Amino acid sequence: MVIGIVLGLAAVLLVGLVMAEKTEQPKRILAFKTPLSLLFIVAWTLQPAHNAAFSGLILIALVFCLGGDILLALGTRITFLCGLVSFLLGHVMYAAAFFVVGQVGPPMAVGAILLAVSATVVWRWLESHLGSMKVPVLAYIVVISIMVCGACATAANPAIPDDVRATILIGAILFYLSDLFVARQRFVVGAQINRALGLPLYYTAQFLLAFSAAWIPG
Repeated sequence: MVIGIVLGLAAVLLVGLVMAEKTEQPKRILAFKTPLSLLFIVAWTLQPAHNAAFSGLILIALVFCLGGDILLALGTRITFLCGLVSFLLGHVMYAAAFFVVGQVGPPMAVGAILLAVSATVVWRWLESHLGSMKVPVLAYIVVISIMVCGACATAANPAIPDDVRATILIGAILFYLSDLFVARQRFVVGAQINRALGLPLYYTAQFLLAFSAAWIPG
């Protein structure tokens, strides 16, 4: 019941956020984005954790992402860079959580190969648009690729239930895809479609990962 209320409220706030993004007014955007991002931390608290290390790292990742959301919404170059760093640290924490419970195996190996190819394609797509942001964006691409690779490692652990492995992997992939829309908006072409598609992908990912914190066996 409580989870349903949280998700229902999140859906309402998400619609409001997508509409607020059209105005490009930071105060209006933050009025929706801040409580919406706080809700994925609330989601983390709703269920007891069975694996303290995994759950704790997920919480730290969510907090860094909350900080990144607020910084990006402020709309300046410096806050964008700070937000990028905050999200990068969030991905580091997610990766750490996934590797804590993951295993080396075929899913991780296949994921690493696919992510290397994807990272190369993304870099070639963005490089000419980045200017002075090449180094931080390249670092971000590397870290988020490692994060998704970590999610692939969880898929190699038979001790984790199949639905939980799928949830983590889907959440990580959706996060990766949502960041492509952020990059397109910031560096390639600004368009409402970037937010209309990217924001639902991002928040779906965060809620999936937040709930997964309670589903890993101790």
